[in-house]
Amino acid sequence: MASIEVKNEKGKSAGQVELGKKLTEASTSHVSVHRAVVAEEANQRQGTQSALTRSEVRGGGRKPYKQKKTGNARQGSIRSPHYRHGGMALAVKPRDYDKKVNRKERRGAILTALASQIAAENVTVIDAISFKAPKTREASALLSALGLAEVKRLLVVLPAHDDAAYKSFRNLPNVTVRTAPAGKVAKGEQEKASAFSARDVLVAHKVLIAKDALGKIEEVWGK
Repeated sequence: MASIEVKNEKGKSAGQVELGKKLTEASTSHVSVHRAVVAEEANQRQGTQSALTRSEVRGGGRKPYKQKKTGNARQGSIRSPHYRHGGMALAVKPRDYDKKVNRKERRGAILTALASQIAAENVTVIDAISFKAPKTREASALLSALGLAEVKRLLVVLPAHDDAAYKSFRNLPNVTVRTAPAGKVAKGEQEKASAFSARDVLVAHKVLIAKDALGKIEEVWGK
């Protein structure tokens, strides 16, 4: 089994942790990864855009001028699409952009993305991420000790939601905080939205994972 170095909050070595095959050898098709990313981005769209058609624009009930002998093209309404303040041709209306990806394919895409980051040595494992109180200064010092302060896009994965840790990192513009999968979920409910996705991993230049979060990832998504 492959292993990866674990670091402490001061950036020094704190041992090794073994990685399961699902985290190092996961390999699904590029089509599945692409489908998972497209579905996630589509599901974030609100779909509330709405434009008025010519029948919905107020005014324009009267013919602007007579049909003939004006030297102008015949017109029936000043609310036609080619007029200023007129209606829109093929106006967009509210719609649902949701796309569905089955659980097995989505998890395979996440593990494949994570395995590629591990292979590229872009993953740093820390023994624990904890703050007594929300302190952005302490979060910044932690990243500096780990050599991650200059990373343009950093993904931080916590074992579970930690309000102090989340608030400590959220003021850093280059950091995205997510959690490991929650495991058992009540019937009819989806997995927590805060759990990281394939897109989160793919767009990150570096990934910082808490040691306990690795165990949850293998337990839930590695089945």
